[in-house]
Amino acid sequence: MRLAILLLLVSAPALGQQWETQRALIERDQQSASFALQLRQSQEAILASGDNRHLNERQRMDNLAVQQLQSVLRDTPQELRPYERQKAADERVLQFAPPVVRARPPST
Repeated sequence: MRLAILLLLVSAPALGQQWETQRALIERDQQSASFALQLRQSQEAILASGDNRHLNERQRMDNLAVQQLQSVLRDTPQELRPYERQKAADERVLQFAPPVVRARPPST
């Protein structure tokens, strides 16, 4: 009985660290996505006059980041953590993917 209690006490901090690591990885992915969005917006601003769309996109990105970090569960099994990160990344890609630009065929 004492051994079980001792093992439980030793493993509890490790579980907390795994959750913190998962949260940090998602946060890092969010920072990368935010940087990519800002870069794309800067490139678009060079080509066109600025508008509120950029500000709105950044606010939506920030709101999604907060929502994703709040949804990271402490009790997610270790084998599902990569899925959880991929799901968060997919949400960001779906909402903030750059527009598809089709080149015009050369006129002859």
